[in-house]
Amino acid sequence: MGEPRSDSVHPNAELLQSASKGFDFLFSNDIASARQHFQKHHDDPFHLMGLGVCAFLEAALGMETGLMAEATRCLSLSEAGTRKQTRTLKPRDMSYNSRFSYGLEWEILNADAVVLLGLTHALSESYMGYLQCMWEFNAHSKFTKLYKTVFPNGLPSSPTFEPNVTADPLSSTKGLSVSPSLPASLHHKPSLVSLNSDSSASSAVSAATVSAVAPAPAIKGSFFSRWVTSSSPSLLLKTDSEHVQPDGPVEDLIVAGTAFGFGLFNLVFSLLPKKVQGLVGFLGFKHDRKLALQALSLSATKHDVHGVFAGLVLMTYHGVVLLFSGYQANEDKILAEYKAIVENIAIKYPDGALWILNRAKIMRMSYDANGAISVLQEGLKANRSHSFVQADMLLIFELAWTLLGQRRYQEASDAFMKITELNSWSHGTYHFIAAGCQLALGNTENAQSMLDAIPALIERRRISGRDLPTEVFIKKKLAFYKEKQLRKTGDEKNYVQAIKIDPADEIGIFWNNHARIGSSIAQAHIDGLVVLTPAVQFIPISLEASSVKSPRTPLSASSKVSLSFNLEHDLDTPDELAVRALLLGINHRTLGQYEVARGFLNESYGYQNSVKVSTWVGAVAIFELAVLHLKEADAKVRANMWIEALKNASEKLDIALGLATNAVDFSSRLDSRIAMLKDEIATKKEMLGL
Repeated sequence: MGEPRSDSVHPNAELLQSASKGFDFLFSNDIASARQHFQKHHDDPFHLMGLGVCAFLEAALGMETGLMAEATRCLSLSEAGTRKQTRTLKPRDMSYNSRFSYGLEWEILNADAVVLLGLTHALSESYMGYLQCMWEFNAHSKFTKLYKTVFPNGLPSSPTFEPNVTADPLSSTKGLSVSPSLPASLHHKPSLVSLNSDSSASSAVSAATVSAVAPAPAIKGSFFSRWVTSSSPSLLLKTDSEHVQPDGPVEDLIVAGTAFGFGLFNLVFSLLPKKVQGLVGFLGFKHDRKLALQALSLSATKHDVHGVFAGLVLMTYHGVVLLFSGYQANEDKILAEYKAIVENIAIKYPDGALWILNRAKIMRMSYDANGAISVLQEGLKANRSHSFVQADMLLIFELAWTLLGQRRYQEASDAFMKITELNSWSHGTYHFIAAGCQLALGNTENAQSMLDAIPALIERRRISGRDLPTEVFIKKKLAFYKEKQLRKTGDEKNYVQAIKIDPADEIGIFWNNHARIGSSIAQAHIDGLVVLTPAVQFIPISLEASSVKSPRTPLSASSKVSLSFNLEHDLDTPDELAVRALLLGINHRTLGQYEVARGFLNESYGYQNSVKVSTWVGAVAIFELAVLHLKEADAKVRANMWIEALKNASEKLDIALGLATNAVDFSSRLDSRIAMLKDEIATKKEMLGL
């Protein structure tokens, strides 16, 4: 036997710190060096997890079928390796005493592998993928032991972020310019899991929402309750502090990893479409989004790789809410928190594409589109020392949508086509949007050429043999355009001539691309739509006149539409008139012209029983009406208006959810948007004391 091991350093600390160096490469955009570093110790579970994470990020960011398979392979190896380590007994010559039971770090890594495997299934955006994701989570009851071991009394109080903004519950100011400095008030309350941590005192980030975290709620009779309840843990924490070493990197991994896994699981499940949540309800799954954000906030304060990923998850969540929910109960606070998280991580990894991406997103969400474009273009300069192709693709993707939102059509077209050189995900989608940009510029030959290429591109590339939601939508639109051209001219040839509503603008509805644009841009959209024939016939509808009757009838008598169509008109189908009315409603709402917007959105919904292809319009129009109620109440800042506005918005979301069936394009996306907006409504009610 050799010399007894040092009692001051955890025996796995060296390997963990070595693996952390690999992640430093990854977060700095140098994925090649990261993978090379991890491969040096490919038999070690820490480094094997690093390889799995590299493959997962490439798959998740690039949406590549082949990379998803590689991610599954690497993560499966990591899961098997860590599972083997969990069965290893503590060495007899090990004198190091941690406050956690020996081998708990392997449980954390094993749980990481399980979570990432589940998320890999969810990347398809299909309901089956979501179900596979949830089953992956359910198959491993290890979450129960981990949560109850590390947090036997529930999550501790976490560092809190108090944004330096006015907390007026009747107002959420649009377009706040967030201070470039970190917020002055960052609090970290000591707790069982942080008192001994060397890193806890120096934590410089807070990620989300509230100052005190109650124990996780007990949910009786379900799988999930075995995870979140704070009953006696199966592996007790050590309490004899005289013989326990201060927390080091391994202990930070345990705390940060448990909080990260707990938070990620809750957050992912809370964002799944309601239909999926209902289908897996028999498993007893429950979620608490606020608690999830608190757990991720705690994880983000630790000097561990999980802390960086927790920050990334929080950034992604804030960005998704700001973009897709349509309305935020406290937008200023979200923006300020979002900025604090990004700045904290960007200080360490200034060249990382993921942090550059989120800086640009903050600018875009703050109505500084030109600033966002400059940041993204700077991040894509050719003279960079390292490149992470999939992360760079995200920069270009964000740049393309931002350029499109600013009606910089040629640049947007070039950016969307550039993406096809970086990954193989749905080239048909990028061609479709680029064709819309070319059509907006009057380049009909280029547009037709791009559209002609789409069918072969879609057929060539499918995920799991199925068309992607965007491709299902695009195939319907192409057939619609051809049918219209045949009806008008007797020949499908040059069917681009039949397209009168820009395809890029139409598909942009699903990315909410018209919500955070300037007044001049919104007016330009309106001007381009109202010149189309038949002429727009606007009938203003007051708030009081827009009560909901039933999901399949117009919201009011004035939303009923005539179904006599003239083939000489630019728009000669209910589908086109419904989409035009929807775009007019969204853009007028962006201008703050709420009664006008309400009239157009009601008109759009009025075509619900008449549309043949655009069956998604009714549900989206109702959703946008719900957003309108909330934005109108915010603008008028009248307390007595909020009760009715919240009621009307909630009713419309229920109708929209009923309309968003599986047969409707992008139904799962709208489902998630509805869930996010319902959360914002609940937050607003809480702020108002209702």
